Amino acid sequence: MVVRPASADYGIWFRRTDLTSGDALIPARWDAVEPTALCTFLTNGHGATVQTVEHLMAALAGLGIHNALIEIDGPEVPILDGSAMPFVDRLLARGLIQQAVPVRAFRVLKVVEVRDGSALARLEPADMLEIDFAIDFAEPAIGHQSRKLNMSNGSFVRELSDSRTFCRAADIDAMRARGLGLGGTLDNAVVFDGDKILTPGGLRHPDEPVRHKMLDALGDLALAGGPILGRYTGVRAGHTMTNRLLRKLFADPYAVEQVDVGGPAGRKLPGMGVRRTDVPAHA
Repeated sequence: MVVRPASADYGIWFRRTDLTSGDALIPARWDAVEPTALCTFLTNGHGATVQTVEHLMAALAGLGIHNALIEIDGPEVPILDGSAMPFVDRLLARGLIQQAVPVRAFRVLKVVEVRDGSALARLEPADMLEIDFAIDFAEPAIGHQSRKLNMSNGSFVRELSDSRTFCRAADIDAMRARGLGLGGTLDNAVVFDGDKILTPGGLRHPDEPVRHKMLDALGDLALAGGPILGRYTGVRAGHTMTNRLLRKLFADPYAVEQVDVGGPAGRKLPGMGVRRTDVPAHA
């Protein structure tokens, strides 16, 4: 997989380099998402697909990268260590160039919410992107966790980027039966079994699961096509609910407006002021 720079207002696109016929370009956009519970799955409607894009999308959004062409030679983004940290580190190592145009963002104008039983995902007006997430699992090693974070000034890189995907031991067979996580091992996911953590080395943060859910939410929100200016609240929410939320947001012309963000306001966007030394170090 190669991430290439792109011109202003290009957006984020994937190109399947292994496809020799048909349309190989896939937009990283909310209306290209096919519903799936375990990852974010994109399609261009002509047979080209790419899945498990959420960690890479979170890395791009968290670094303030809004224009890029991602060339990939297969249908799934590499899982690496199960977090966004390897993507963040490599992108910062190559260097980022600020484009001389304002960033096109989406300002939330009113509360938009979707629910599924006790789960909910909500967007409401705020000056910058904030994420408030809560999870509740029966496994004692996870339990109830909640966290709030203002996403400005590189907080994603410092606080969330190293948090790995997690699952229960009983979920692994179900994922592989659906063709997901085929390269998954205890080295790229935190696996819980009741009150035990099966992954060697344990957790990177005591609340690593909820931090990873926030990472996923940022990656899924990045499919808006630009930064969100609003407060996202997720309670037991997943990829499908966040996509449903974006679809509801953009279906209501009174719920959102596109704005150009620059100057002092632009310095509050995710990714501004990030340095490579902000990336958490893990053996």
